[in-house]
Amino acid sequence: MEHRIVSLICSATEIVAALGYENCLVGRSHECDFPPNVEALPVCSEPRIDVSGSSNEIDQQVKASLRDALSIYTVFREELERLKPSVIITQSQCDVCAVNLEDVQAAVCEMVESKPEIVSLEPMALSDIWSDIQTVAAALNDVEAGNRLVDSLQKRLQNLTTTLPDPAARPTVVCIEWMEPLMPSGNWIPELVELAGGTSLLSEAGKHSPWMTWGDLISADPDFIVIMPCGFGIERTKQELHLLTEHPSWPGLKAAQNGNVYLTDGHQYFNRPGPRVVESAEILAEILHGPVSDFEHQTSGWVRCC
Repeated sequence: MEHRIVSLICSATEIVAALGYENCLVGRSHECDFPPNVEALPVCSEPRIDVSGSSNEIDQQVKASLRDALSIYTVFREELERLKPSVIITQSQCDVCAVNLEDVQAAVCEMVESKPEIVSLEPMALSDIWSDIQTVAAALNDVEAGNRLVDSLQKRLQNLTTTLPDPAARPTVVCIEWMEPLMPSGNWIPELVELAGGTSLLSEAGKHSPWMTWGDLISADPDFIVIMPCGFGIERTKQELHLLTEHPSWPGLKAAQNGNVYLTDGHQYFNRPGPRVVESAEILAEILHGPVSDFEHQTSGWVRCC
């Protein structure tokens, strides 16, 4: 029996495609856009908040929804019924980032004609991403494809680390996941920074991204600041960059003074725990080490800010 897959999280869509099962995808989330062909698939979810607002407006809407115990996303139950998936992939890592497990379970309970298997991913650290790839592969009855993909991605990361300068000269880095209020990037991002030859500050690997104050950022005073807002591409981040650069403490930061502030495509890369974590590590290596690590991601994946 051929699989019929609905993916309700961007990273899972990329995992399915990288495993060789893109042609089995029959539905996607409102955010899934890679590989490009998936954009032609039926959309099975939508946000209940206005994601076009500013960082602060989005934050306030999210907090209000969570405070009132409301889901941030709507799952299109009738569309799922029409598509008759055999597998639905969702996540339980973050209620803010994507459709959560409870919403999918509630939708599937009302499906009459098909009873799909629900695969829930929960990536907190880099090792969890490898496990999630293997979980998806197992659900597709192709464990070997999962093993091959994980092995390939891990080898690429190993090859990356061997090309970097002496680790004794590691620059300090703060990655910013949200600009108002301030939030440094946690989960797998500190590990990617380390693999790229840097030392991550203000967040811990394997733990959710914490809030931080301007006092925290000033005290850390990192060599590099890499801005990667969740769900934001480079152009949208540029529109809100003033939230940082117009703060009175900004000019005093070492990274700002030395021109070591960078904007990245947080939507396409860093905040998608799937195969492109390797490209995310490559982007960081380019930022931290320049021509020594040139994977040609500049402009598309990152730009220098100031």
